[in-house]
Amino acid sequence: MAKAVENIPVKTISQFKSQLLGGGARPNLFEVQIPEFPGAVNAGVWGDLEQRHLTYLCKASSLPAQNIASVDIPFRGRIFKVAGDRTIDNWSVTIINDAKFNLRHAFEQWTEAIAKLDNNMGAVSPQEYMTDAYIYQLGRGATKEAATNSGDNSAILATYKFIDIWPITVGDIALSYDTGDTIEEFDVEFAVQSIQLDPDNGPVDSPLS
Repeated sequence: MAKAVENIPVKTISQFKSQLLGGGARPNLFEVQIPEFPGAVNAGVWGDLEQRHLTYLCKASSLPAQNIASVDIPFRGRIFKVAGDRTIDNWSVTIINDAKFNLRHAFEQWTEAIAKLDNNMGAVSPQEYMTDAYIYQLGRGATKEAATNSGDNSAILATYKFIDIWPITVGDIALSYDTGDTIEEFDVEFAVQSIQLDPDNGPVDSPLS
């Protein structure tokens, strides 16, 4: 039988500092990669240039919530809870729109490959319209838990692989005479089949530099 806890030691700022490894992960240090588009999308829509642009122009993203439903089983006036199905929330990215529109056009053509607007025809085989994506959580130093931020590279603290994604929404771009001092941006929301943590850091040799 576990012994009852009578007190908890006081924790100091110095002790807290020693536990905050690497100074803490920063939400503005990340990179999104989609190494390739699925086969149903026209060839040439997503090449080295678009991949490189995405690593610079994707200004926001998230690590989606992972949920396990609770199944309630009634028993003699009480509820016994057991684990149900595990699901993943949709994943979204926010992209800065440049004058070439190449990223927005690429995602629009992806949705067109899934379901054409004029006749609702499109890819039916999942492998033809799904692909994988990666998010890299980056560190301020060249190595994990680095004491300084020297060096020309950012350490990869964590890698999340989003498996079999496809776009469910290519968001609007608001246009107005009243809007000044602003650069256009838009959201893309993806359905995600599964998430894999730290899959050997993913396609780190993709054309990013």
